[in-house]
Amino acid sequence: MNSPLPDHDDPSTAPPNDQEAEQAALGAMLLSRVAIGEVSALVTTHEYYRPAHATIHAAITTMYSGGLPVDPITLAAHLREAGDLERVGGASYLHTLVQATPTSANGSYYAQIVAGMAKQRRLIETGTRLIAHSRNGASDTEQIAARAAAELASIGGAEQRWPDPIPLGTHASLPTFPVGALTPWIAEHVSAVAEFTQTPPDLAATMALAAVATAAGGRVQVEVRPGWREQSNLYLVCAMPPASRKSDVFAAMTEPIYDVERQLQEQSRASIVEAETAKEAAVAEAEGLMAKARKPGDSIDRAALVAEASAAKLLAEQIHVPPRPRLTVSGDITPEPLAQQLAVHRCLVALSPEGNLFDIIAGRYSTKPNLGVILQAHKGERLQTDRITREQPSVDKPALTIGITPQPAVLQDLASTPGARDRGLLARFLYALPPSNLGYRKTRTAPVPAPVAQRYHGRLTRLLHTFYALPEPVTVALTPSADRAVEALQDKLESSLRPDQPLAHLPDWAGKLVGHTTRVALLLHLADRVTSDNWGQPVEETTIDRAAEITAYYTQHALAVFDLIASDPATDAAQTILDWLRRPKTDGSWRTAIKRRDAVAASRRFRTVTQVEPALSLVEAHGYLRADEPHRTGRVGQPASATYRVHPSLQEGGTDAC
Repeated sequence: MNSPLPDHDDPSTAPPNDQEAEQAALGAMLLSRVAIGEVSALVTTHEYYRPAHATIHAAITTMYSGGLPVDPITLAAHLREAGDLERVGGASYLHTLVQATPTSANGSYYAQIVAGMAKQRRLIETGTRLIAHSRNGASDTEQIAARAAAELASIGGAEQRWPDPIPLGTHASLPTFPVGALTPWIAEHVSAVAEFTQTPPDLAATMALAAVATAAGGRVQVEVRPGWREQSNLYLVCAMPPASRKSDVFAAMTEPIYDVERQLQEQSRASIVEAETAKEAAVAEAEGLMAKARKPGDSIDRAALVAEASAAKLLAEQIHVPPRPRLTVSGDITPEPLAQQLAVHRCLVALSPEGNLFDIIAGRYSTKPNLGVILQAHKGERLQTDRITREQPSVDKPALTIGITPQPAVLQDLASTPGARDRGLLARFLYALPPSNLGYRKTRTAPVPAPVAQRYHGRLTRLLHTFYALPEPVTVALTPSADRAVEALQDKLESSLRPDQPLAHLPDWAGKLVGHTTRVALLLHLADRVTSDNWGQPVEETTIDRAAEITAYYTQHALAVFDLIASDPATDAAQTILDWLRRPKTDGSWRTAIKRRDAVAASRRFRTVTQVEPALSLVEAHGYLRADEPHRTGRVGQPASATYRVHPSLQEGGTDAC
């Protein structure tokens, strides 16, 4: 007699599921954008037991991929528009999901529970089908066994199959800028400009960060912990090919900066003229007194005249003529005038839709590159300008922001500049390398809505005026929870620098990643509070999370950029290993598994395991190798030796790399 199937409506007979874990996974996604990526990587809509939860998950990921903010209110509006809100339990149920979540930090663990339950259900369903096959007269035991093996393999297929490798020197589709992590008034303008110009949002978003850094750079700094402060200036580059409409996006995002600069110059004109006139009068008086003192004759009290002239000259020197206000320098300024301008204004931005600045940094118009001022102005190190002119003092804490959109080839030229990598110039930039929409652009698009453009222009203008007026730099602290979030980022970064991890071959760039994250967090914090007077309050944990999402995007693009410019030796070394793996062994067979020492023996360029590890890490990151868990040697102090399985595509006619 056949056993009855379980009753799904009866909790005692329902298939394996965990409603609390499903609710907590969705609640974590509503609480944290970071959790959205973590949960989505582990769970698909097919793995939820309750259909309503699958609908909610699909809506969240759709909003997230579109750069929209995700919370119970915005999600309710999205579901209502799709006609699904009441079907999933109404707006109140979305708030129930949030309340049912102990902490968003455990989102991946809740997702693992959901995925595990889904696998158990598939196993039960597979067993039920196999029993049905045997009872329906399938007498061939080998056929039943083969069917069982195939179905069980399909359940664990995600762990077994080999994805196609990524060609060395390129990356699989790079992530799109997480627009939803930006402050809403910036995000909506970025999205509108990207749609109107039919360009990737990465371009507008990168220039928006440069615009906010122009306002705050060097004028506001963040104190992560006592003894660790970061300025708010950034070096940003978004490389795109010609005909990508970079100039249009550049103008839309930076226009308020030039408007404010003109306003400041107009407002200061009268005071500058007044000071110049007073100084000229004082100098003229001193010169007149000296002229009298030079006249011959005994009736003149020269000592008194000289004393009066000295006093008049001293008074003239004390009259300060304020410099003409500047926020920007041109994109083709050379290092010496840049140092002079920083000595006068301290905080400046170099903006350009082209790569002229990189050409100048590389020394195209001089005998050798001059990197000093660019290096010092990123960190805020004391800038000595005595060799430019004795009348210009040195400046403490110079702050230069860079926002440029060159062609990718310009990055390759910069990488070949002597000292660009060794002295840390390349490590100071956040890179974006989005694809061009050329060939797929819509002909007619809606212009940027006037309220969106006005809001962006008005609030950026307010930021620029507010921070330009600060007499001294202001320091903003972190909340204790934000400090712990930064500490977690440091721990995560540290492990990513190990020899077998993706950033192992970029320690110089990765070493500045957490500092860049705190700088971005400060900019988001200031932009969030532009309409209030509480921007001096500590930066919160959620702001650190948003900044980490943005710098995670730049991390993936930096990996692609450093591959493009071939500025790290690991790329060439990885290609050497890849060429070796593509060749058969002397006996004509193909390598299906290797160890580190095998790779060392592959080329004379490797002498030790330590030398080959960054290259192996890069080959593994591109999917050509897969590391097995190393077996324990049983000897104290004896390190385990990892075994790498080789992708089947590297074997001529081979399909099994196990």
